[in-house]
Amino acid sequence: MGFDQISLKGRALRLLAGREHSRAELQRKLSPHETEPGELARALDELQAKGFINEQRVLESVLHRRATRLGAARVRQELQAKGLDPQAVADAVAGLQETEEVRAREVWRKKFGEPPQDAAEHGRQVRFLLTRGFSAAAVRRVVRGRAGDEDET
Repeated sequence: MGFDQISLKGRALRLLAGREHSRAELQRKLSPHETEPGELARALDELQAKGFINEQRVLESVLHRRATRLGAARVRQELQAKGLDPQAVADAVAGLQETEEVRAREVWRKKFGEPPQDAAEHGRQVRFLLTRGFSAAAVRRVVRGRAGDEDET
């Protein structure tokens, strides 16, 4: 049986076997394969009713995989792109913001490990952390804070 002959439910299960997917993601990925209107919605309804599609698991999966390396802003973008409930996304991101500086410091430590020696290196370290979605305030404290610690010893 070729991939073209697999049912929409079968295709959805294959995608879900790889990682958690939200209903919106599955809808987006599988809609080109729908042959009759409503067929995909019925398949997704059935998978959701059986617990194969679970938005809370999708949210937890993203947090588990990405939160240690990314700031709250980037994690929020990824969760929103998955079409998850806006209130669930807001709640998850609020929790991340409490640990933003700690997580930013760990990412900084793994990548750089030492304070910037000049303005160019300072800019590079700041840009690196900002592109990973850490807040400007946390980035300033991490990059400046480390340099300050060294000067006081």
